[in-house]
This record gives sequence, C-alpha cells and structure tokens, in this order.
Amino acid sequence: MEIKTPTLIIDKGKALKNIQKMSDKAKKSKAELRPHFKTHFSAEIGNLFKAEGISKCTVSSVSMAKYFAAHGWTDITIAFPYNLLEVGDINALAGKINLNILLESEESLEHAQKNIKNPFGYFIKIDVGTHRTGIDPRNGSLIERLVKGASGKSAFIGFLAHAGHTYGCRDFESIKWIFDGSVKVLSELKNKFGGIISYGDTPSCSIMDDFSFADELRPGNFVFYDFMQHRIGSCSIDEIALCLASPVVAIHKERNEVVVYGGAVHLSKEMIKEKNIFGKEHSCYGKMVTLSGDGWETTVLGNVERLSQEHGIIKLSDEEIARVKVGDVIGILPVHSCLTADLQGHYLSTKGERIEKMTK
Repeated sequence: MEIKTPTLIIDKGKALKNIQKMSDKAKKSKAELRPHFKTHFSAEIGNLFKAEGISKCTVSSVSMAKYFAAHGWTDITIAFPYNLLEVGDINALAGKINLNILLESEESLEHAQKNIKNPFGYFIKIDVGTHRTGIDPRNGSLIERLVKGASGKSAFIGFLAHAGHTYGCRDFESIKWIFDGSVKVLSELKNKFGGIISYGDTPSCSIMDDFSFADELRPGNFVFYDFMQHRIGSCSIDEIALCLASPVVAIHKERNEVVVYGGAVHLSKEMIKEKNIFGKEHSCYGKMVTLSGDGWETTVLGNVERLSQEHGIIKLSDEEIARVKVGDVIGILPVHSCLTADLQGHYLSTKGERIEKMTK
C-alpha cells in the first residue's frame, strides 16, 4: 500500500477476534453485548459486530446515533447525559428506532417526557466511583423518584454504569476491587428497584470473567485496544488492531530523535508516564513499530516522547536510529485508540481497503 501522509491502519482480522472473544465472554455469563461504538465510528467496523449476531449498540452522542441508525442499527443507547437542546433530533430518532437515553435528574426526565413525543427508554446513570457523571448510589430518594417517574411514552429500562476509573489501574487486584464494588452497588439497586444492569468498561470487561450480575455489557475500546490497555493488562500487544503509519521527515542522530509526520492532530495528546530507553521518566504518546506487508511487527522500537500539531518526536537507541531513513514510513501504536480514531477521516485496512467512518 502506498502511504504519503499519516494514515490509521486497521487490522480487521485482529478486530474480529477481539469482538468474538468479548462476545463469547458475554454469552458465558448470559449477558447481552451492547458494544460502545465511540471507538471506531465506522459502519463497516460495525458490520463485523453484526456478523457475530450483535444487533444492539451504544453511542456517545445524538449525531453518532443518527449515523448508525442510518446504517441499519435499530436498537441504540446514547450513553451520554440527555442534552435537552437536541430534543428535536432525539424525538425524530425515537420515531424510527428503539432508543434509550441517559438520565440523572428529575429536570431531564420532565423535559424528555414533555418534549419527546415518540416512545423512548431511559437508563438511570449511576456513579460507581469515576465521579464524572451519574447519581451517587446512596441517593435512594432521587433514584426512586426517577424509577417511578416513568409514564406515557417513557419507559424505565434500568441502571447504567461505566467504571472509568479502572483506566488508572495497573494490576489485576486494583481492577477487581473496582469491579467488585460496582457489582455490589448495581446489584443492590436492581434488587430494590428492578430494571436491568448495563455495565461496561474495557479493562474490567477484558480482565474479569464472571458477569452474571449484568444484563448488558458495553465495552468499546476492546475492538481495537491500544497501548494504554496493554499497560493496564487488558490485552496483549498482539491484540492491538490499529497502527498509525507515519512518514519520517527528519532525523537528529545527535539527540537520538526521529521526527515523523504524525502529531497531536493525528494521535491526540493522550499519554502515559514511563521510563525511556535511557531510564529517565518521560511522557509517552505512542510506541514505534515496524510496518510489514500485512500489517506491523509487535516489537516496540522506541517511544513517541513529544508531540506538536503535526510533528511527532520519537526517541530511539543508537542501533535503531541507524536503521531509519528520511522517507521511511514507520508505525505508531497509539496510547488511546478512541481519540486517535476520532481524529481520522477514514481508515486503511492491512489489505489496502479504504474503510469509511463517521466524520464531524
């Protein structure tokens, strides 16, 4: 394949294996997989899920719900707090598909019931410790009012949670502690108020095995994974299914640095802290690998230590930098695949196929 500018390459075979693995895990626990599509944004990647018999999905915006509804998805949950300013589009969607929205206040429920004329379902978002959005599970009076507030065309579906604080973990015990706490909180709510449990974050869904407490699993990042997930322990490096192909535009051997065309507008500025090849702590924005005819090698050669808008600065050993030439195209495994994918206009498969995706 001919690559001249930064291009995100997708290994569809690896992505499909990741989907099959998560689907099997959900089935063993008798839970339904409702994957989050905010990672890939692509109808074609969505078709890989359909091939596995998955018919429901999760999205993070109204515009994403419209995109996937237009591509045949008829049961969608918008896992983002209800935005009353988009009620017109939400109402239109609810007239075409089975639509679930996310609520965490009586004001939002009242507005939705007054302005959404078509039938819709709603989940109550529960904060299981991430402290981003959601109701404190100890606020039983508010939860009860929201549960009992279902009327007319609105239906209470259940409780939804995302244990996003697992992304800060680096060992099994920490993830298990968060997971066990989430299971306890959500199970108690279901036992008291009814409804279903919709749970999802890629670290715990990848590492834990028993999800019998849940009715739905909603991980998203697992379809591609990334180097952050590898550091957490969610996946092997061989399971990472995307790689940014980046042209080498300059080499500074005196600083052991290679400059690539592939910066913050391609990778995002998501990073992890670690020690570089010289033992010094640094910010890592991605890992350099060698591209091959059918994808990329999984041996890490260097770290992307700095980014500006278009530039990526990779630190290499003397041995590795001697092998690189201006005009080469190298691969970068991103730290966070969701943000990296969001920045792309399209993907390229390892077989050279153009894969279209939702654009903003």
